Amino acid sequence: MTLTSLADLSDSQKQELVASLSSIVAGNSGKDVTAESLAAIADASGNKLSGAWAALFADVVTKAKGLDNFCAAPGSGGGGGASSGGEAAAVAVVEEEPEEEEADMGGGTDMFGGDEGGGDY
Repeated sequence: MTLTSLADLSDSQKQELVASLSSIVAGNSGKDVTAESLAAIADASGNKLSGAWAALFADVVTKAKGLDNFCAAPGSGGGGGASSGGEAAAVAVVEEEPEEEEADMGGGTDMFGGDEGGGDY
């Protein structure tokens, strides 16, 4: 989708854009990213930011432990799964499947119609 005018955005899209850009400005300031700081940045830019969007983005940046983790560098891939519990690593439980054994059916013919094991191949 090519955006040619901010007027083309829905109210929700405008709020998300203002919240995103305010998060970048607040995160680059070196201070804590709070809902109040995001709303103040939006107001200073001539925009309005709802408290819900400000709180959401402030919470996400804080949980990401800063703007660098919130906004991944280009080419760094998609976001990884978040882990809860601080330094406790989640351990995946993997059940091993029992190995299947080949049953010797005995007798039979090979794929060329001869007896098994016989022939010059």
